[in-house]
Amino acid sequence: MKLQKKKQLKKRLRNLHQQSRQAPYIEQLAKDGQLFTDIPEVKFLINNVLESDRLISNGLLPQQLPKLLLPDDIQDRIYKRLASKYPAGDPVGDRLWDQYTAALPEVDRLLRNYRDYLEDTYGMWSYTSAPFIAALSDYLAGQPVLEIMAGNGYISRGLRQHNASQRVITTDSKTWVNENQTGRHPVTTVAKLDALTAIKKYGNEVKFVIMSWSPDKVEIDWQVLQLIRQDFPHLQLLVVGEKNGATNSAHFWREARLSQNGLDKVNHRLQSFDLIDEQVYLAK
Repeated sequence: MKLQKKKQLKKRLRNLHQQSRQAPYIEQLAKDGQLFTDIPEVKFLINNVLESDRLISNGLLPQQLPKLLLPDDIQDRIYKRLASKYPAGDPVGDRLWDQYTAALPEVDRLLRNYRDYLEDTYGMWSYTSAPFIAALSDYLAGQPVLEIMAGNGYISRGLRQHNASQRVITTDSKTWVNENQTGRHPVTTVAKLDALTAIKKYGNEVKFVIMSWSPDKVEIDWQVLQLIRQDFPHLQLLVVGEKNGATNSAHFWREARLSQNGLDKVNHRLQSFDLIDEQVYLAK
């Protein structure tokens, strides 16, 4: 898919997010799950989202998600399933067909908007799953870590839980508190420090710096990279985001020297469930 077309599609899907709020997100999705109990292709996707939300709401990291996209031929599959069970003209089959086809567009919107729901409800931007954290922890091998722009601290908390002996320093400027859920409900201790100040303070005490989902409209990521290059060349900067997409500045992606050496297992556990292709990069 061409980059421009991909960005247009993402923008259109985000606009649809505002249309899917007739009822609270999870409440409506659970209701649709009951309707599609006998349609496994739909029920499977809904159940994955509901379980993911249940775990996060209970303070646990969720599991990986499948692609939250309905099959292109879902209407044909539903029709064949109903036709095998109900004869032509059967009022029960006709009623179910009407209910399913009427609800499918809404289910499609809800599934596609799960990332927006996570951002709005939990301030979780990168999808921080338990398998991803386990792979990332293995990669870090217990070395001290500084997370900058940590938001509510999901990555840091996961690393602490996975390896209690690892030193993990978690920081965020908390400048986004008045705009969204980022920083409002921290899940671990987050020191109020902007990214540059945090690196200057802790840069000689850690081996890795983690920068996840840096905003795409500001060049703080480029400033971070310049600071590390000039004053802390020993630091390994791990960037979680979508290259030339939803995260980080264009300047950063253009100038950073990126590598994914040794990160295969980590990125395998960061499989995208939507159109956002987030990955982990080592930036120099």
